[in-house]
Amino acid sequence: MKKYISCILLLCVFGFTVNAQTAMQHIADGTQYTILKAGTGDKLKLNDVITFNVIQKTDKDSVLSSSYGAPQAPKMQVQAPESINDPVQLRLMEVLPLIGLNDSVLIKIPIDSLIKGHEESRPPFFPKGSFLNLYIKVINVQSLNDAIAERNAEVAKINAAEVADVNKYITDNKLIVKTTTSGLKYTVTKLGIKPKPMAGDTVFVNYTGKLLNGKIFDSSIQADAVKGGLSQPGRTYEPIKFVVGTGQVIKGWDEGLLLVNEGGKATLVIPSALAYGEQGGGDVIPPFSPLVFNVEITKVIRIKHAPATPAKKPVAKKHYPVKQN
Repeated sequence: MKKYISCILLLCVFGFTVNAQTAMQHIADGTQYTILKAGTGDKLKLNDVITFNVIQKTDKDSVLSSSYGAPQAPKMQVQAPESINDPVQLRLMEVLPLIGLNDSVLIKIPIDSLIKGHEESRPPFFPKGSFLNLYIKVINVQSLNDAIAERNAEVAKINAAEVADVNKYITDNKLIVKTTTSGLKYTVTKLGIKPKPMAGDTVFVNYTGKLLNGKIFDSSIQADAVKGGLSQPGRTYEPIKFVVGTGQVIKGWDEGLLLVNEGGKATLVIPSALAYGEQGGGDVIPPFSPLVFNVEITKVIRIKHAPATPAKKPVAKKHYPVKQN
């Protein structure tokens, strides 16, 4: 259930008005819907991708969430209801084929059906018999192919900007880096005298993480945390411990730390695809953010690894002279 926001907004602020006499249509499990304002577009079809705005409310008009004012309106693909497991999305997929472009619709989903079998999780602002009210307006409709093409173009543009930003950071900070096939850039700033860890080994790592603008968002080193103005109450400042190369950390760490000797230090410049990608990391790491980590491997606990099998040399083919008559 979306986090409750104690804010009440009038529907007319968002262009919605509900007539007390508006007829509600009924579908499965007590869900009801009505078209508040009809557009002029064709009805939505399977696999159409819609861009829409949505407000979630209680029966008392308390707003739970709203996409209005967000940087981008959400998108959703129209799918067959039988392919959906989420109960809220299921009801949406049953209603979407009944509306079209520029339609505004109210969908009322009974809370009792959403928490069936989990009644102990009922929020206090949803008493028995109440509804989750979804006010949806369809603002754009695309074919799946057009939506994919648009998405690919947007990602290509973002990736190009990211590459430019990373190269500028490296130039501005006078870093001499190596680049791996994945796009990870790194420079070893202190060479350790012990071997590099291998996937499956346990490593102890001190680190400080920054955005390209220099903002420190996390650190295991108290001096860096203080410098960055971080508030980390109760944190013990010491190297973190994890098994490297097993997916316990972001991909950029799993790859980059295998390139650093025990006792060594390095700077990792990690593209967003090897960090937190388009989702970002909470409130501190925006979507599509490349990250810079100063890392130090203070200790490695090694497991027994199978000995590396030497590559076999290819057997040279014998070439016999052609017999002359």
